[in-house]
Amino acid sequence: MNLSYRLKTVASFVPEGSIVADIGTDHGYIPIYLAEQGKITHAVAMDVRTGPLERAEEHIRSHGLKNVIETRLSDGLRELRPGEADTAVIAGMGGELMIRILSEGRHMWPTVKRWILSPQSDLHKVRIYLRENGFPIEKETMILDEGKYYTVMAAGRRAEALRNCTGEKTIYDFYGKCLIQDRNQVLSGYLEWERGQKEKLLEELQSGGAQMTERAVLRIRSLEEELKRIKEAQDEMQ
Repeated sequence: MNLSYRLKTVASFVPEGSIVADIGTDHGYIPIYLAEQGKITHAVAMDVRTGPLERAEEHIRSHGLKNVIETRLSDGLRELRPGEADTAVIAGMGGELMIRILSEGRHMWPTVKRWILSPQSDLHKVRIYLRENGFPIEKETMILDEGKYYTVMAAGRRAEALRNCTGEKTIYDFYGKCLIQDRNQVLSGYLEWERGQKEKLLEELQSGGAQMTERAVLRIRSLEEELKRIKEAQDEMQ
């Protein structure tokens, strides 16, 4: 099974010998890859939609892995029972949906040892949620794949955390304490790119002069705060 760089990065966060629940499995690529690598003992590939789940079943069957990977129709973690997985993968969806899935899956919190997350938006909300609910981020990376930036993080429970990359600073919520402290080069490039985008937009808005609307004024203030946050993150990475 050939995976994209993004999915390979997600798969690399799965510990050897894991029993995995892949939430929103889509085509089932991650559990198939992990099984072929001999990295997992069992997997439950779950999706809320029948179409993707049927495609996942076809792929699992064609790779001869029905004895290792089972499929299950489920909205998030609802149909997963305690003890059926020690590692959960939730990737390829927005941060707010990910938070909902985590919240509605509280019955799995005591038995899942590692949560591997790759939110496509609202990363700061996910990091805040993890911190406030006792899930220290143990490991985090940022990659650039086909022109798009992706973040992958692994969180555990407070008592079992191998490393705590959770911090109270606002810049840690937005850009990741681990990424900043490790001077992640992709994050460094992202911050530079994001700063350029926001400076350009700020300049365009400020050129409005006396004709500036109240909405534009509020957006300017927001951009100034965002640029201040980016500079703080860049300064800490020096």
